Amino acid sequence: MASVLEDPLLIRPFKGHKAAVTGVDFSPSTRALASSSLDRFLMIWNLRPQSRAFRFVGHVEAVTSVQFSPDGHLLASASQDRTVRLWIPCIHGESSVLKAHTAPVRSVNFSHDGQFLVTASNDKSIKVWSAHHQRLLLSLSQHTHWVRCAKFSPDGRLIASCSEDKTVKIWDAANKLCIDSFTDYKGFANYVDFNPSGTCVVSAGSNHTVKLWDIRMNKLLQHYRVHRAGVNCVSFHPSGNYIITASTDGTLKIMDLLEGRLIYTLHGHKGPVLSVAFSKGGEKFASGGADAQVLLWKTNFDTFNYKEILKHHIKRIHTDDPPHLLDIYPRSPHFHDGKSQSIEIDPSFDVTDTQTLDPPVIDISSSVYFSSQSRTTDSSNGVSTFKDDMSSEDLRYHPALFSPTSSRRRLEDKVEPAVCTVDKRIDISPALDYFNPGAATDFDRR
Repeated sequence: MASVLEDPLLIRPFKGHKAAVTGVDFSPSTRALASSSLDRFLMIWNLRPQSRAFRFVGHVEAVTSVQFSPDGHLLASASQDRTVRLWIPCIHGESSVLKAHTAPVRSVNFSHDGQFLVTASNDKSIKVWSAHHQRLLLSLSQHTHWVRCAKFSPDGRLIASCSEDKTVKIWDAANKLCIDSFTDYKGFANYVDFNPSGTCVVSAGSNHTVKLWDIRMNKLLQHYRVHRAGVNCVSFHPSGNYIITASTDGTLKIMDLLEGRLIYTLHGHKGPVLSVAFSKGGEKFASGGADAQVLLWKTNFDTFNYKEILKHHIKRIHTDDPPHLLDIYPRSPHFHDGKSQSIEIDPSFDVTDTQTLDPPVIDISSSVYFSSQSRTTDSSNGVSTFKDDMSSEDLRYHPALFSPTSSRRRLEDKVEPAVCTVDKRIDISPALDYFNPGAATDFDRR
C-alpha cells in the first residue's frame, strides 16, 4: 500500500449545457461520461482528448436523472415531462419512451444485472420496469409526498427510496413490501443509495446532513453535518471506504468512512452542486452544477490497492452471515461535524487544464419507437409543461432568460431527424456499443 495521500485534481471542465446539470454517470469502461440537465438535453462527453460531444434531443421538459446500463448498451433518462427514455448511445439516437408516471420523474436506476429499472416520481410512487421489454412490473406507493430518489441494492433484492415525507424506506422488491422506514423530522432526503456491499444506505439531506444507516439493525451509524446548505447527491467510492457529497453551498466534500471524518472540501462550481458520481473503478469522479458545467476530477487520494479491498468485500458479501457494519465502520460516536481539519482544494489556484477548448457538440435528434405500453398522446401544441409540479428549489436553477420552447425550435430547425430502423426489442449488438473496448464505432471514428 502507498503511504502518501494525494489530493484530488480537477482534470477539466466540460461546457455545453444551457442550464443546471442534474445528473452525471460514467460509462462502464470510463471512456465516456453522460450528463442530464434542466435544458432538456442529455449529453455524452467522450473523455479522450479532442473528441466531440453528443447532445441527445428528445425530452420536452427538464431531464432530472441519467444512468448507463451496467453493460453500457443503454442509457436511461428521467424527465419532468413524466417519461423515462431508454436510449441506444449511438449517433442515430434511437430511444424508447416509457410513459412512466403521472407527474415529473425524479430518478431512474438500473439494477446491477441490467434487467430492471426503478423510477421515482412526484406522483408519490416508485415503479419497477423490465428494461428490455419496457413493461411495468410493479408499483410501490406508501410514500405520502414526492419521491425524490429510488435505488436498487447491489443484489437487486431491495430498493431504497427517499421522499419529501421525511422518510427513507427500504422495500423488498420481490414481495412488494416496505420492510423498514427511517424518519428524519428535521428535513427530508434529496438522494439515497446503498453502499457497495449492500449493508447500509446513505442519505443526503435538505437539512445539510449526510446519514449512514445500518439496514439490518435499523441503526444510524454515522451522521455528518459538514455542509452549510442542503446536500443534493452522494456517491460511494467502489471500495466503500469513501463518500463524496454535492451541496447547494457550492462545494463537494469527501468523507473517509473508516476514520469517520471529513478529509477534503473541493471548490470549482459557481453556485450549487447538484450531482456527483465516481467512475466504476473509482479512479475518477464527475460533478454537475447549477452553473451548467460538468467537472471531471482525478481521484488521487485513493492511492492504496483498493482492488484488494473490493475482493475482500466481495468475499464478505457472499458469506452466509455477512459481518455487521460495525466490523467495518468505526465504533465511535456517530455524529461527525466539520470542526475537524480538512484539506481545502480550489482548482482556480492550481489547475493544469482549464483552458482546453470546449468540445464541438453534435446534436442528435431522437428516432422514437413507442411501445404499446408507453404510447402517449401529446398536448395540442406537442409540448407539455408541468411547472406546477416543480418545487421552488428546481425553479431556482432555471436561467431567467432561457426558453425551452424557443430553444427547441432553433435546435430542431438545424438538425435533420436521423433515419434508421429501431430494434423494438432493444437487444443491442455489441458492435453498436462504442464503450466496448475494441469495438470500432461511429463515435470512435469521429
